[in-house]
Parts: sequence; structure tokens; C-alpha cells
Amino acid sequence: MRHVLDVERSILGQPWRWRALAADQRERFVPDDLLTQLLLARGCPREGLDAHKAPSIRVFMPDPSIFRDMDAAAERLADAVVAGEQVAVFGDYDVDGATSSALLARLLGALGREPRVYIPDRLTEGYGPSVAAMERLAAEGATLIVTVDCGAQAFEALAAARADVIVVDHHQCATELPRAHAVVNPNRRDETDGAAHGHLAAVGVAFLLGAALLRLLRARGHFAARTEPKLLELLDLVALGTVADVAQLRGLNRAFVAQGLKVMAQRRNIGLAALADAARLTRPPTATDLGFALGPRINAGGRVGRADLGVRLLTTKDPVEARTLAAELDRLNEERRAIEAMVQEAAEALLHQDRAVGVVAGSGWHPGVIGIVAGRLKEKTGRPAIVIALDESGVGKGSGRSITGVDLGATVLAAREQGLLLAGGGHAMAAGLTIAADQVPAFAEWIEDRLADTVATAQAGRALLVDSVLAPGGVTAALVETLEAGGPYGSGWPAPRVAVGPVRAIKVDVVGNGHVRAIVAGDDGRSLKAMAFRAADTALGQALLAAGPSRRLWLAGRARIDEWSGRGAAELHLDDAAWAV
Repeated sequence: MRHVLDVERSILGQPWRWRALAADQRERFVPDDLLTQLLLARGCPREGLDAHKAPSIRVFMPDPSIFRDMDAAAERLADAVVAGEQVAVFGDYDVDGATSSALLARLLGALGREPRVYIPDRLTEGYGPSVAAMERLAAEGATLIVTVDCGAQAFEALAAARADVIVVDHHQCATELPRAHAVVNPNRRDETDGAAHGHLAAVGVAFLLGAALLRLLRARGHFAARTEPKLLELLDLVALGTVADVAQLRGLNRAFVAQGLKVMAQRRNIGLAALADAARLTRPPTATDLGFALGPRINAGGRVGRADLGVRLLTTKDPVEARTLAAELDRLNEERRAIEAMVQEAAEALLHQDRAVGVVAGSGWHPGVIGIVAGRLKEKTGRPAIVIALDESGVGKGSGRSITGVDLGATVLAAREQGLLLAGGGHAMAAGLTIAADQVPAFAEWIEDRLADTVATAQAGRALLVDSVLAPGGVTAALVETLEAGGPYGSGWPAPRVAVGPVRAIKVDVVGNGHVRAIVAGDDGRSLKAMAFRAADTALGQALLAAGPSRRLWLAGRARIDEWSGRGAAELHLDDAAWAV
């Protein structure tokens, strides 16, 4: 495969390659065909270009009935609505769980059946349904319990439930399923047509269940004298949960996010509007905002505060309560940042640099931040990472993040079946586990042996993928607008990356929290601002700081609008750089 600009090894030690090569091997986009080329490079079939340029729910939405147990789940839920049964929604404490719970709670509320929403405490109850929680909900009168973003591995808890249970999940399943009235999960091992949607977040599965429920109630004549809820108005929740759970933004998920952002911009959900205000978002939100501004704040409640704060914010109808909850989540997010920094420093000190999978464990680490720290370690090392917080009783709670090409969820599930874990599961890019402290060394050795070759293969194919090469003068606001038209971007639908240069550094300094800012000039006589975030102590940051006007560089990153200056000028957010010959 051809190297972009002949960069075989960049400053960060990786080759630069074209994301996709056109038939004529062109190195530059034809300006009037830029959007088409962006879509084709991301796997869009040529016959699907029109649909992908404006992804809609109508085009990408499957018939919910293709999923196993979906019709049974909709029938049972419809019966509960008509009969006025007490329904409980049991959700996970992360953003996907909170948005899934809020979606069903708001939908059932619109149908006149306010459900009991239960979010377990991360520290005292742990992940997923427990026997005690199932018994409590039944004792409170629930005759139907719907678990969202959890339940696929809750064998003991669901067996003890004294109410009908519907599982709405997306995590990897074992061959055997827990006892339940219905298990709706595109990642069931016996799933057929629905398996094509295995990349859905749980909130997407919940949306499909909502569609199946409304269709069934409509067929029964339930809305002859009632107003039917507008399910599409809940797409803001679907978009938030999908992006925050790092679900792949292809197919239906792209439509969910594209349309959900439009709904969110209308600020109908007063909780989300209050959260946007707390995050100081004054413009319509983007997919990036969902992942880096709103999602972390929703997560903060489950990580270092009260687990139900997120779902309470997303379901409240009181503007005063919304502002109060949003302010509390914003405060908790700052607290989370401080705790995360301490755990990350300790975890990095324990990493073995020669291991394919970074497994680290420590006492006193806050289990609410281990998933974030695992993600930081993965990004820093380019390898899967698992961070385990050990408690005083000798039990560890672990969270892992993976790299493309390494299915961590299936591996953790296999480790559980081998008897190395007390509990565990997840999906390809993320997993959670519970482990006895004395089993950590054995687990680390086992997962190293199992994944070393897979990680090596994945790393061998690692490269910085570039969509276009430009002179500095080509990075304009108009270019950014065209690039953004190919979004929303995220996991599985990567944001366009451009290479710019060659350039000479005119001024380079460190600003903010370790960010490197560079003003560069090209041979075309135009200058450009480039930002390398949190890079001051990295090879990239050090190279930029050492670069003078006598050496030329190629820069690679994402063209964005400079929102801080207020001038609307384009700038480059750096991913890498290479010395120009």
C-alpha cells in the first residue's frame, strides 16, 4: 500500500497511508466530489451514497421483528400497559444505561404508565441485576421488570426474580441465556437476521423495542381515543447513548445520531438542555460534544456520585430540578477528573511495557474511574488495557478497553468460562469483570497468552489513515463545512484527516493543560494554527517545541473551526507529524 507523502515512520512511529485509494490512485480530492469520496472511503457502497449523505431513520430502520424475542417482549410490555401493571426498568449506571432507562421511562410515562426506575450503586451493588434488587422490585409491586444495558449474564438474579423479566441488552451472550420472558439482544449467539445490528448500543435496542410496542398497541386500537407518543422525539437520548458508548456509527447508528442531534438542538428535553448549559455549550451540539462534554457528565453520577442522577436528569419535567441536577453532575465531573488523574498515574507506573495486554491492579483505586483510565492507557500504548481496583475483601472490579481487531468482550467471557473470573462480559471494544485478587496474576498470564498474537496482528496493520493532502491555505472554513457534511463521525465512521504541508514552525508554545500550540507557514505563503492537545510531554509535542524555522514538517490531523477566538477561522487539531525531506 502506498505511503502518503512517503511517510513510512512518523514522529509517533507509524506509517501514513491513504484511507482508501481511488481507482486512478489520486492523491488529492476533486473539490466537487469531496463528500462522495469521504463516504466511499468509509465503506459506503456507491449505490447507497444518497442515503448516507442524509442518513434517515426511515431508510435505515429495520423491522424490529427480525430480532429474536422482540415480538414476545413487545406483547408482554403491551399487556402491562393495557392492564395498568407496575413496570420496573432496571438500568446500568453508565450513559447507555441511563439513556436506555430514560427512553423507556419517558415512553411508558407518555402511555400513562410511569415505571419504577432502578439504577444500582456501582460501589455497593455492582454491575447488573442482583437477587436482592429483583426481590426488592417484586416486593414493591413490580410484575414486569425490563433490564436495559445489562442482564445478558444475570443468571442467578433472573432465576430468582418473582416477576416477568425482559432483557434488553447488547453485550456478548453465552451459549446459554438467563431465564427470562424475553432476551432481546442482537449479540445473542443464536441471533440470525438481527445479528447484522450487533453494533447497536443498548439504547438503540430499546428504541426498537419502543417501536415494536407502539406498532402493536396501534394494531390493537389502543390509540383510537388516545394520543400516540412520538417516539422520534426521543432520538436525542438514542444519539447520546450511542456516541457515549462508543458504538460504531454505521448504518442505523449513523441515522440515530444524525437525527438525534437535530432533536437535541430543539432542546425539548429540559434535562439535556440544562446539561448543555452546565457544559457551556452555546451552539447546536455535535457528536463530539456528546462524547466529550455531555456523556462524561452523565457518567459522573454513576462513577463518583449517586448512580441515578443521570436518569433523573434525563426524565425530569421540572426546570428547577433540571438545573440543580445538571450543576451537581458538572461538579461531580470535576471531582471525577481529579480522582482519574491520581489513578492513572499509579496505573502507568505498574504497566509492563513488554506485554501485549496491559493488566494492572491496585488497592484504593476508585472503581468509578477505572474504565476511563483503561481507555487512557489504551490510547497511550496502542494496546488493550485492563485496570482492576482491589477492595479490602480481596475482590477486584476491573474494566478494559480494546483496540480495533481485538475482541475483548469475548475474551473476558472466555476467561469467566475458564473459571478465572467471578463475573465478566462486555463487547468487542470494552469489557468489565470481577476477579479474586489472588487470581489477577494468573488472569494476566492467561489473557497475554490468548491475545498476544491477535494484538501483534492488529498493531502490524496500524497506520495513520489520511483522506487528503493540502497546502496550509487549503485549510479553510469552507473545507471544514464540507468535511462535516460527511458526518456524524465517531467509532467505525472516522472523522476525515488531512495532511498539511510542508510547513515551517513560526511560533510554538505550551498553553492550557499541557496543550502545544503551533503557528506554521507553508510554501504557499499562508499560515495556519495547529493544536496538539495534552501533548507537551509526548514525542509529538516535544518535536513541535524543538522544531525551528529551518526544518520543514508535514502535519496530520482534523480541520476544525477555532471556536475560542470567535473569528470562525479554520485550524488543525493534530494527530501526528513527520519531518519533510
